[in-house]
Amino acid sequence: QVQVAESGGGLVQPGGSLRLSCTGSRIIFSIYTMGWFRQAPGKQRELVASITTLRNTNYKDSVKGRFTISRDNAKNTVYLQMNSLKPEDTAVYYCNANPPLYGYWGQGTQVTVSA
Repeated sequence: QVQVAESGGGLVQPGGSLRLSCTGSRIIFSIYTMGWFRQAPGKQRELVASITTLRNTNYKDSVKGRFTISRDNAKNTVYLQMNSLKPEDTAVYYCNANPPLYGYWGQGTQVTVSA
């Protein structure tokens, strides 16, 4: 049973921006650190950014200074603002608790960075 829904992906030119949203279970969002993950073709899924319930954040080195994760617990929503996008950011982006909860993966949202 899918309990999370990601949105906001699309096709963008290098240097462009996108804002991803993830909405899910109130219980999960209220007690877990949440993360944005991505999986590029032929590669393993990787953690891109995470945010604790106290809004402490961590980022993968390659996205530091370009991506910003935030959360609105009242709306059970986590956001990922992505600026200065690069072709290597192309992937399907997912959100989940961090560490991930089994069975909590959504369908993801495709981000394609291309000229």
